[in-house]
Parts: sequence; structure tokens; C-alpha cells
Amino acid sequence: MPVSRASGPRIGLLAALAVLLACESGTADTDADTSTTERCGPSKATVQDVIDGDTIVLASGEKVRYLLVDAPEITNGKSDCYGQEAYQYNRDLVLGQEIALTYDEQCTDKYGRLLAFVEAPDGELNTLLIDRGFACYLYIPPDGAARASEFENLELGAHQALRGMWGVCPDVACD
Repeated sequence: MPVSRASGPRIGLLAALAVLLACESGTADTDADTSTTERCGPSKATVQDVIDGDTIVLASGEKVRYLLVDAPEITNGKSDCYGQEAYQYNRDLVLGQEIALTYDEQCTDKYGRLLAFVEAPDGELNTLLIDRGFACYLYIPPDGAARASEFENLELGAHQALRGMWGVCPDVACD
């Protein structure tokens, strides 16, 4: 049975082309995934300081505000009930830790802080703060739309179980 020499190089060329396209496709997907991160801020960073229950400072000096979270205030002369506890809980989980940041539609708020979901070694701070009663759910469109009902349910669960500030504070600021 005769073997055509022309088919060998063509098949090799087609295989090489397929590999090249697969690699190029993988690069394009990676670029798409990192475009928001590159546009907004780092995907990983170390926490240098904690300002309050929902805001941190990265080693780069950038401030990060947790998406969908509103902790009791302790800055600018305020001293809301459970504010110190929220600050300490946040500090205990992130200070000096490497964190992962995930951004949504808007990169920053009106104060220039990065807006992100923050993952620390012990879990995602955004959900932990609300689920354990250290903060309220706060939705400011458009960021967080895909997870708004999840956070609303976390707050409801914490409130009903009287976890954290819900069991201690006579007036909760997000009521």
C-alpha cells in the first residue's frame, strides 16, 4: 500500500497549527480574566494596616473597601456600637496576611478606595463579617449585584440568630 509523502507534512502542519491556536486561545482567556485586575488593582497583596471593620490598607499604600459590607463606624469621631469589635475581628483575620482581591464593575469608590471581595486564609472577609454579625449588608449598584441576595440572606441569618452586634447593640446603624 503506497504512502503519500504529501499527507505527512500536511498533517504535521495542521497539528502544529492546532497547538498554536490552542495556546493562543489560552492566552486570550488569561488576558480576559486579568483585565479587571490589571485595570483595578492587585489580585494578591499583603495587608499593612486595618482602618476599621470594612477598610484595610495594603503594603502598597492602597486602601481597600470591602464590597457589600458596612461595619459600624469608629473613624472621624464616631464610635458606633460594635465598631471596635468589628475592627478587631477584621484586624485579627487580615493584618500581615497575604490576601486575594476580586473586583467587580467599579474599581474605586468616591473616596478613591479600591472596591473588592477579600479572601484571607480564614475565608472571605466580606461574608464572614456579615455572617458573624460584625457588619451589615450594603448594596451600592452596580457592584455586587450578582451576590446581593446571598449577602442579604447572611445578614438576615445573623440578625435572627442575634449574632454579634445583633445580640448586643440596642440600635444597629443599618436597621
